[in-house]
Amino acid sequence: MEEQLAELAAKIAELEAAAGGAAVTNTMFAETFYYLTIPLMIIIHAGFLAYEMGASRLKNVLSSGVKNILAFAFMIPTFYFFGWWVYWGFPTGFPGDPGPAGISGIEYANAIALGWGDSAQYMGPNIADQASGVFFGAFALFAATTASIMSGAVIERIQTVGFIILAVVLGSFAWVVAAAWGWHADGWMVTQWGVHDFGAAGLVHAVAGFFALGVLINLGPRIGKFNADGTANHIAGHNMPLTVTGLMLIIVGFFGFLMACVIVPGEGWSWFADKPSTIYGTPITLSALAFNILMAVAGGIIGAWVITRDPFWMMSGALAGIISTASGLDIYFPALTFIIAFSAGLILKFCADWLEKRGIDDAVGAVTVHGTIGLYGVIMLGVWGSGFPALQGAAGDAPTISLIGQIIGAVVFFLCGFVPGYVVSYILKMFGMLRVREGAEIAGMDAVKVPAEGYPEWGANAPNAAE
Repeated sequence: MEEQLAELAAKIAELEAAAGGAAVTNTMFAETFYYLTIPLMIIIHAGFLAYEMGASRLKNVLSSGVKNILAFAFMIPTFYFFGWWVYWGFPTGFPGDPGPAGISGIEYANAIALGWGDSAQYMGPNIADQASGVFFGAFALFAATTASIMSGAVIERIQTVGFIILAVVLGSFAWVVAAAWGWHADGWMVTQWGVHDFGAAGLVHAVAGFFALGVLINLGPRIGKFNADGTANHIAGHNMPLTVTGLMLIIVGFFGFLMACVIVPGEGWSWFADKPSTIYGTPITLSALAFNILMAVAGGIIGAWVITRDPFWMMSGALAGIISTASGLDIYFPALTFIIAFSAGLILKFCADWLEKRGIDDAVGAVTVHGTIGLYGVIMLGVWGSGFPALQGAAGDAPTISLIGQIIGAVVFFLCGFVPGYVVSYILKMFGMLRVREGAEIAGMDAVKVPAEGYPEWGANAPNAAE
């Protein structure tokens, strides 16, 4: 008997050791998983940088690049000091009461998301916490993406300091409020209306796109964009290959963006011990993402090619394909993903032309690609995903996706972007901080804003340098 007990105890000890090793391995995998999403999402910003500089005329190439670099740089500290806190503090709305899951509210945010004081234990060297930093990094890159979306729309005439102020408001407040309400498990739009936006079509893309629209209304068009009769002139960027390559890099980065929307299993903060989930706790696999992302990219490109044959709009169609399906990538089957993405590619150019005919000079189509198509994607999930669980919960208790819920989400996302974008840019305009002077715009912003030349050997004398 004693020998059997000793053998049993040895086996138990062996199993405990193996379980401990497996737990450590899983934790290291989870930490590495999110850590890798950060450089992948930085590729998005390399793409935006190339995209916007290519879409600029020679005289504005570096000023467009500097603006994009600064948007990224300012997002990190501002999101650290207050954006992260807003996300955890206000899912239930204002004044920041705790939510049903117990992971929200001002008190909770003060404990884990302030960049100073007691919560600093979560935001620095701490071997007991391997999740907070990588989660923060992924969310901070979401914030930087919103600022870069707005950045492209306003190139060639916005003041640098005014742009930075707008970027901070968008990236560290406006989209964060939308994410708290529509992405967080305690978010009132999720719990009360069943809003579901897995890949952030609305709460990142639509918010950023319509924030940009609010800014563009006050900023006005570039000199020479519109004629006296209201017709528009095409203002070509200096390097279409660079722009198209930049768009492809954004597509590469999107794999990291969507990968970061997956909650890995087996950790204290995971929804499940044995399977991955969305941020809402509903089922998802990387396999499903692989199928659907590729089908979305292909569908968007083909749809835009059918209508335009234009490489710029084809690659913008790739973005539109992902954005139009992002809300439901965890639900859609690949064939449906392709159809929705294809339809987004078909309507893309028509939507951009409609906006341009109303006197809006969106230099890269950001309002359409991210704003209009983002809301289209949110609402499409209400059509095709109605009845699916929007949030993990007991059968019959969990909110479900519905068309009315997704429409409400779309309206809120629009307002979260457009209202602060319009109001803040209007205030900046009142103080003369929004737009550069006419002479500087005509001469080129590189000449007056940047102590360097993008093409020193031939750029200054190129035929379109002063256009």
